[in-house]
This record gives sequence, C-alpha cells and structure tokens, in this order.
Amino acid sequence: MDLLTTYASPLGEIVLAADGDALIGLWFSGQAHFGAGLREGKNGDCAVLREAKVWLDAYFAGKTPETTPKLAPRGTAFQRKVWDELRQIPRGETVTYGALAKKLGSHARAVGGAVGRNPISILIPCHRVVGADGSLTGYAGGTCRKEALLKIEKIRN
Repeated sequence: MDLLTTYASPLGEIVLAADGDALIGLWFSGQAHFGAGLREGKNGDCAVLREAKVWLDAYFAGKTPETTPKLAPRGTAFQRKVWDELRQIPRGETVTYGALAKKLGSHARAVGGAVGRNPISILIPCHRVVGADGSLTGYAGGTCRKEALLKIEKIRN
C-alpha cells in the first residue's frame, strides 16, 4: 500500500506518495493526471517522504537541495526513458520538446505526452521543458506554476 502525505508549498498544496522505499508521486492537488500510478493509498509517514519535504523546503527557499530522495516513478518503459532524460536537465536551464525528442529518437508529440504524465513534479523537472520558441507550453500543474518554478530557478524574471 502506498503512503500519502501533504506539503504546504508557496504554490499550493502538494501531495506526496511513496511506496516505503522511494518517492512515486508528487502532484499539486487537483492537477492533471493527479494520482496516476497510485495503488491503494493511505495517509502515512516514512523516511523518503520526510526527505522529500526537506528537499522541497530547500528548493522553495531558492537553494539547491543537498540530497534527492530515491525516485521510482511508475509508467511505461518509454515514459520512464523520457523522465530519466528530464532529470538530466540542469537547474537553471531549459530544453525544448523537439530537442528532447531528437535526443530520444522520437517525436515531439510522444515526448510531450510522456512529459505531461510525469508523476513526480519538480524533482523530475518537467517544468524545464518549453516550446520551440521558448514559450511555456503545457504543464499539468498549470502554466502559472510552471512560470513560478522557473522564476525560483532564476530561468525567468
């Protein structure tokens, strides 16, 4: 059974989910694809959820978190491949859907679909993916939050 807890962020409530060993979900309450991949869940606590909250505290304070909790996003093999690439985008940088697709030998629409279903927002930085012209296209948590996250990382003013 998955464990769930909440985190009060400056951008709204976040729901965190863990399987006991790893973080499996981090969603803004009510966002698109909220809870995707969850098995039966219950409110609870474990070391990885506490570690995720410490990571979020540092992140929202504008600092680079010292450690990252173990992540285990649930999805198809292709989605996990895309999410692994998202983790390679350095803080303070963005990449386009097209560039990501080219790197993966795929199509921008397929990559966009996988990016949009990222179950671990912020830690798997899907907010760092932008349109070909640098526009803030799509974000399951809303484009206002995407812009705010990029401002925290000093990518946008």
